[in-house]
Amino acid sequence: MNAPEKIRLTQFSHGGGCGCKIAPAVLSEILASAPVRGLPKDLLVGTETADDAAVYRLNDSQALVATTDFFTPIVDDPYDFGRIAATNAISDVYAMGGRPLMALAIVGMPLEKLPVSVISRILAGGESVCASAGIPIAGGHSIDTLEPIYGLVALGLVHPSRVKKNSSAKAGDVLILGKPLGVGILSAALKKGRLSAKGYETMLEWTTKLNTPGEALSEMAAVHALTDVTGFGLAGHLLEICRGSRLAAEVAFDRIPLIDEAAAFAREGVATGASDRNWSGYGAEVRLPAGFDDWKRKLLTDPQTSGGLLVACDPSAADEVIAQFTRRGFAPAAQIGRLTSGEPSLTVS
Repeated sequence: MNAPEKIRLTQFSHGGGCGCKIAPAVLSEILASAPVRGLPKDLLVGTETADDAAVYRLNDSQALVATTDFFTPIVDDPYDFGRIAATNAISDVYAMGGRPLMALAIVGMPLEKLPVSVISRILAGGESVCASAGIPIAGGHSIDTLEPIYGLVALGLVHPSRVKKNSSAKAGDVLILGKPLGVGILSAALKKGRLSAKGYETMLEWTTKLNTPGEALSEMAAVHALTDVTGFGLAGHLLEICRGSRLAAEVAFDRIPLIDEAAAFAREGVATGASDRNWSGYGAEVRLPAGFDDWKRKLLTDPQTSGGLLVACDPSAADEVIAQFTRRGFAPAAQIGRLTSGEPSLTVS
């Protein structure tokens, strides 16, 4: 009797992970035409500053953080896909400085193509990450779809005065990145069958690592803004802070932590289609030095699935911010640039 054919989840999807996000320019056009009606005064964060989650004040000491995130497979292993998707969704709570409270599952599966056992493994992977975060999956919704889709509605709590918005950064703040870049490039190499076993382990290490420093960083008054770097790449999410706070950013490429194997692939021309879509959406706001290598640009726009926290803080707090990352296993965390007065833009050196 022949063994059953191994299921490759990525064969069912046109894109994977946060690389599935609608391109920045298209998303801006969609949102620009959406009606904005009277907003309640207790809605502390909505859509106006491109933050990672909505925040609603419940009382003087508690605000609800609410977010949803889901995507198609970035890896073939069902359990790993579930873990990555859940980590990515919960990250939005940490990016607002919140503590996760509970989650609801979002499940869309091609039932005629995927065995129930595979779908169960996806859900088990997500549940394992929620258990690590100390929260339950308290419900959810499922439908029959053409492509596998999995993610979470993630809910959390934060003190209203400790919310870290894209609009609260200040001129003179330094920028600190918590995880190395390159996950999108690793996913592209995986699809091409070129990713090494070590590269896959590295990809899993970072995409399933919860951004737990966010909760501690919210308690630091000198930390002014937080976001997580996901589908729009480092440049795109940094520009969201610049637009929200009406500031310019300066970044030194050589100070950005990179995944070694991803950087090597980038030099060989491996990249995702989303990287170029990102550049088309916001490249006009980015100033690159003459002769800047294109592989470096691809890393700046590389879509990060479950990427790292990007922190804007007073220079006096930089060492403590990096220490908060280091204590929680984020050794590559590094200061990569600063914010200055000026029109929203990014200058790379």
